Amino acid sequence: MKFRPLHDRVLVRRVEADAKTAGGIIIPDSAQEKPSEGKVVAVGSGLKDDNGKTTALDVKKGDKILFGKWSGTEVTVDGEELIIMKESDILGIIEK
Repeated sequence: MKFRPLHDRVLVRRVEADAKTAGGIIIPDSAQEKPSEGKVVAVGSGLKDDNGKTTALDVKKGDKILFGKWSGTEVTVDGEELIIMKESDILGIIEK
């Protein structure tokens, strides 16, 4: 299935966090928090203003991003858990 977000929405795949601390302690799944980092899978066409002009999004497919803990809505696309959120829920782009 192909999925394309509408307007200023972004489809994100969570980046899995390490299961070990810096000291080598293994953290069980039940104690791990959901990571707030992700990779952009797809983006919408942009936000339309009152005049009908479309403003492009600042993020693009492939960007690694940081988002709020409670941001977006979890959806399942082709059996994969993804998050769909508005661009305004994204806190920033992680540069390499």
